[in-house]
Amino acid sequence: MEIALMTSGHLGFIVFKKLLYSNVQIKAILTDSKSFSIIELAKRNNISMFIGNPRNGKALNFISTKIIDVLVSINYIFIIENDLISWPVKCAFNIHGSLLPKYRGRTPHVWAIINNETYTGITVHYITQGCDSGEILYQKKVPIRKHDTGASVLKKFSALYPKIILEVLKKISNNSLDPIDQDHTYATFFGRRSQDDGKIEWNWQKERIYNWVRAQAYPYPGAFTFYKDIKIIIDLVEFDDFGYSFDMNNGSILTINPLRVKTPNGVLRITKIRDSNVTFQTSFTFK
Repeated sequence: MEIALMTSGHLGFIVFKKLLYSNVQIKAILTDSKSFSIIELAKRNNISMFIGNPRNGKALNFISTKIIDVLVSINYIFIIENDLISWPVKCAFNIHGSLLPKYRGRTPHVWAIINNETYTGITVHYITQGCDSGEILYQKKVPIRKHDTGASVLKKFSALYPKIILEVLKKISNNSLDPIDQDHTYATFFGRRSQDDGKIEWNWQKERIYNWVRAQAYPYPGAFTFYKDIKIIIDLVEFDDFGYSFDMNNGSILTINPLRVKTPNGVLRITKIRDSNVTFQTSFTFK
């Protein structure tokens, strides 16, 4: 069975590499110009490649000369239109990092951590014109532990994705798929996050701040606050029983070593700050 991959980023590279050394015949790759590791791996293995946004028929010349059985989308950053969906002989499917129909959209595992979920999941579904709305072909629960970060959950995905994709491809080959409709009345959608979306609001409850920080910890852009107009990126906080007064400003620095900060319902101890040599003072409030 010959397949084509639409894939981007580090997760896409890891899955591409693992599939490459399985028995799958990868006939073509579609990726973006910044996924350098994917581009280099495809070149080394003489795999035909389309680089860039395929929307509005830009990839038509590329796909018109190739016959494939299955099109697989893995962490692909571009919207997929009908010309690509109808390209494969058998089907086009996407692998998504949530238990659909919950958490449709971008970076679902990050949003799941922010929202204090205790598990996320992996869903394989047919690609349709709607966002992550196609029939479900496979689902697996993935636990979110107390100290998991966005990066550690993604590492779990990178280990599971190739096995799941190979299992689905086997079912396609054996004509043994059993698609299930999504119940769209239960769908939730979360949008793309940018570096500017990580600002900590110290009026939040300590539990939300804790999840906010770990969801975006290194190597992600990071949760941040400001100290005297200096941006401080925080990668790890812990709950702390240190005392405080309710009428103190939220974000007040209580102690320096360790660095403790007051929130509405308790104290957080900041245990990891990224690339900062700032000397803090207890008279200051993070903004």
